[in-house]
Amino acid sequence: MLRQLGLGPDEEAVYRAMLAGGTGGVSGLAEQLGWTEQRFRAALDRLAALSLVRPSANGGPGRPVDPELGLTALLMSQEEEVLERQRQISASKLAMTRMLADIRASGGQMATEVQKLGTLDQIQSKIEHLANTCTTEVAAFVPGGGQNAESLAAARPLDRETTGRGVRLRYVFLDSAANSPATREYVNWLTERGGQVRTVPRLPSRMLIYDRRTAIVPVDPAAADLGALVLHGTGAVAALLAFFEHTWHQARPLGEAMVRDDDDPLMPQERTVLELLAQGMTDESIARQLGVSVRTTRRITADLMQRLGARSRFEAGVLAAGRGWLDVPGVSRK
Repeated sequence: MLRQLGLGPDEEAVYRAMLAGGTGGVSGLAEQLGWTEQRFRAALDRLAALSLVRPSANGGPGRPVDPELGLTALLMSQEEEVLERQRQISASKLAMTRMLADIRASGGQMATEVQKLGTLDQIQSKIEHLANTCTTEVAAFVPGGGQNAESLAAARPLDRETTGRGVRLRYVFLDSAANSPATREYVNWLTERGGQVRTVPRLPSRMLIYDRRTAIVPVDPAAADLGALVLHGTGAVAALLAFFEHTWHQARPLGEAMVRDDDDPLMPQERTVLELLAQGMTDESIARQLGVSVRTTRRITADLMQRLGARSRFEAGVLAAGRGWLDVPGVSRK
């Protein structure tokens, strides 16, 4: 316990030896303790800094201060530091309370139902705040396919703290995330802590929903630099939550979604590519929604066209619908 007063084992040993009336100066006391003179002098200097040893009139190693006086003075100094720290904390709490009251009174960002965040720092700060204050659940879409190791490492402390409070985590990744060793390792780590992860072939954009009443979505999924919107308790949050639940029930555990059903001629990812081609989407847009490269999208498209015997993307959609591969209104099945 004396360590809390700044008195380590060496300092205590020297202090006790000097109080016991040890003689022989520095060399004699060091020999008595079985130490080198260097070690003894280092402890002696620290004792002097703590005012437990004062200069000796005869030029010896020093005069030990009565422990009842010296140790009591150290304890009082510690108590003063604790009291000062408590005063600082109280002042900080008061300042924070006043700031929050001013923001609410002026109709600031915490009082609005729709809030726009313009910078990445603002978005990250809001995510940290909501993650640290939510009490029941975090539901999220995580597009982009496999996540880089740096992003996953940065997410772990927040996920660890959140799951540690018993908050339920439900994340939906893309099927393509199964190709990333770092993402698979992260998913296993998260699952061990009670998190749940499923995957789907496509996701429209990133989305986070906290406690089923606050959501964060990008202003434009195709332009991350435009910022994000925070929705508080609006009808839009209910609609986003319904969309998440529908997607969650359609999703499957990481890896399973990439397995072809015996009665289905298409992999889920291939079906999604056909659906998006039928909607007239570009290779770049399809790649972004699937979390794969444009080159991979073009390879899948070329393979589908070859299997269908189609000479154009439009013909591929018609032939796929005719074979029952797609459900397109106005096109009958053969």
